[in-house]
Amino acid sequence: MLNIGGAVLAAAVNVLIVLVITRNFSPTTAGIFFSVTSVFLIIETVAKLGTSTGLVYFLSRHRALEQSHRDLSVLKAALIPVLTVAVLSSVALVFLAPLIAESVVRGDPGDFVILLQIAAVFIPVAALSDSCLAATRGYGAMRSTVRIDRVIRPTLQLLLIFAVAVLGAAPLLSVAWMGPYLPAAALAGFALYRLYRRSSDQPAGGSTEVGAFWRFTAPRAVASVAQLALQRLDIVLVAAIRGPAEAAVYTAATRFLVVGQLGAQAISLAVQPHLGVHLAREDRAETNNLYRTATAWLILMTWPLYLLAVAFAPYLLGVFGTGYAEGAAVVLVLCLTMLVATGCGMVDVVLNMAGRTSWNLGNSLLALTVNVTLNLLLIPPLGILGAAIAWAVAILVNNLLPLAQIAWALGLHPFGTATRTAAVLSLVSFGVLPGISRTVGVSTPWVLGLATVLGGALFVWGCWRQRETLALHSLRTLRSRRPTPEPA
Repeated sequence: MLNIGGAVLAAAVNVLIVLVITRNFSPTTAGIFFSVTSVFLIIETVAKLGTSTGLVYFLSRHRALEQSHRDLSVLKAALIPVLTVAVLSSVALVFLAPLIAESVVRGDPGDFVILLQIAAVFIPVAALSDSCLAATRGYGAMRSTVRIDRVIRPTLQLLLIFAVAVLGAAPLLSVAWMGPYLPAAALAGFALYRLYRRSSDQPAGGSTEVGAFWRFTAPRAVASVAQLALQRLDIVLVAAIRGPAEAAVYTAATRFLVVGQLGAQAISLAVQPHLGVHLAREDRAETNNLYRTATAWLILMTWPLYLLAVAFAPYLLGVFGTGYAEGAAVVLVLCLTMLVATGCGMVDVVLNMAGRTSWNLGNSLLALTVNVTLNLLLIPPLGILGAAIAWAVAILVNNLLPLAQIAWALGLHPFGTATRTAAVLSLVSFGVLPGISRTVGVSTPWVLGLATVLGGALFVWGCWRQRETLALHSLRTLRSRRPTPEPA
């Protein structure tokens, strides 16, 4: 539950950050900043070399098989290359910033270059922070990720960006957004050190472990970049093809999608180590049960949000400022697509934990190819709607294909009584009631709000009545079912 609460807070802060920027800076400045953060996150993901999944996979296997003496070799194999590549990427980005700026923002007055060069300095600490937190999850400990990545860093980002907005100092936006990675990295490193000291014996050689680690991780390195590019590259392409102002509208419209993704990620991160343990023990029955239960939780957590975003899209986007309501069609396309995607469950996590990282790589590259191709074809004539359609098709490819692979190769699927119950409950509560108000032609904010309140009451009642079917009690115990205790 702590993990879910942290995800809710992080999601709210994410939206507030976008809100502060769009309300206090011009659409052009906002679009440039959102493009810079997208480039930063893509480069940072490249620097992490896909080690996040590898760390969780190997450290959780060591716990399951009582081989903690191998932990240090895995940590060295992951963290040293990550830090090296991150530093090199940082230096390269500083020098390449003018070239990237010219490609993304034609006639850039210099804002993009300044923001990107400032961001480049923080790539090493961001990569190190994320990798250390991944290692703590490998030890079965979620509190560090929640505290640091879901609470402390986003809250600091919001406070600093608000201060920059008050000052009206746009060049400081990068410092405000990237700066909190510094304390986050320090806290993450300390948390990992304490966990390692409490759970690992002294290692005895690790060259074989290093080789195994990188054979597993190498495909994931490319796949992780492809996955993030699916989420962020379209912002950069919209800015390059249609201008930063449209990129700002597109970013605001897709924030509701990101909020849902953060919730889904919270469930995935909590379940991931346990999947690794069950698969390491070749316990297919328990793996399938966990997969189906987690999918039901994903639906309960995300479908209400997506359905409400569809109903309230014009009103919600209007909060970001004048002209942002034009993104309502984007919200509709992407939120309906995400109903299908989340209904498939955490397919990429299951494939990774089953050791099928090369399959995930192929799926991610195919989805990215589809996304980029359709973006280049559809953004020029359709603008942000074209980008939304391209992303929607890529999302479907990236979820339906691995869903079929998991069923074929592992005999696993997410569809069961819990999944169906969660889907019906969400659709009736947040799809049917607002839909009725629209059908009868009464869709003012007050009427939609009343429908939402009634739907929310029905949803809570239904969850309570079906709590055993939905295994809601397991949400509270999931964090405690780990062999390694996390230091307070």
